[in-house]
Amino acid sequence: MTVYFIGAGPGAADLITVRGARRLADCRVCLYAGSLVPSELLAECPPDARLVDTAQLDLDAITAELTAAHRDGHDVARLHSGDPSVFSAVAEQMRRLDAAGVPYEMVPGVPAYAAAAAALKRELTVPTVGQTVVLTRIASRATAMPETEDLATLGRSRALLVLHLAARYVDRVVGELLPHYGADCPAAVVAYASRPEEQVLRGTLGEIAEAVKAAGIVRTAVIMVGRTLGAEQFGDSHLYSPERDRHIC
Repeated sequence: MTVYFIGAGPGAADLITVRGARRLADCRVCLYAGSLVPSELLAECPPDARLVDTAQLDLDAITAELTAAHRDGHDVARLHSGDPSVFSAVAEQMRRLDAAGVPYEMVPGVPAYAAAAAALKRELTVPTVGQTVVLTRIASRATAMPETEDLATLGRSRALLVLHLAARYVDRVVGELLPHYGADCPAAVVAYASRPEEQVLRGTLGEIAEAVKAAGIVRTAVIMVGRTLGAEQFGDSHLYSPERDRHIC
């Protein structure tokens, strides 16, 4: 039997992948990440499936559920918000399953930053303006950040920064990034991306903190800072250039 770590997507139920929905429909046990996963997705599970909300469970309890289901001969859907490859805490779960000899697979999902970019109607990599996207967060009450990954260090690149789990600390974010990006740098905050209650804020780095506080956004949001968010005058990419030799494989 197999544990499937499934990315549920950023919030809208129809943004789960076809593969993810099929795996849900086949699993007799589903562990899901509480309110972070749209309740409509649970309807994809078999009618008699065991549904376990992991919001109040620690790692030991989650591991016990996964290994017990495997022992009982059931495939398990471990449903995470977004994409399991980023800020999902699946690494420690997989390490435990490795130790227990339980097989697993990962099913990618639409990450929050992709849904936020769609809400902004922006490509995050723009020719001649920016070709690098940095996904990060800040240290708060959660796991500490490595000492080489503080905002001041990352900000020196002036690449597009996408910050998860940081809306509550927007003043700190702005303060640490201002020396590197400048007050006029485009910035945006997207809360509840792809959901009916989605909120989109656009502005500059110098003004975005006040906008976030005025909107009352404190969670389930990504902060984006970088020149590509406001790029209008830029060269076309080489991909569709008439000068490109299309006979080279």
